[in-house]
Amino acid sequence: MKDKARLSTGRPPLDGLKRQIARGRAETGTGDAPARRKVDSFIRETFLLRREAAREKAREWFETWPKAAYWTEVESWRMLDGDQIEFTMRRLPTAD
Repeated sequence: MKDKARLSTGRPPLDGLKRQIARGRAETGTGDAPARRKVDSFIRETFLLRREAAREKAREWFETWPKAAYWTEVESWRMLDGDQIEFTMRRLPTAD
């Protein structure tokens, strides 16, 4: 049956691609589907601060939860107007 769909339109069916796009949109919260939370053990916190305050906040996280034990990292960041930085810090809940 898949071959018939391909022969009639000259293109392969796009059902798989449509499912993959819908899954991606559901994970990011774009489109009609609400965002799903990431399913992992990390604790995340997003901040919107001026550049120097953002650096201080990141240093504070690395001092409080050392990278070697908690896998602490700046997961994502972006620059906004007015010297504002939006960033997400990520760490494990315990150092086990």
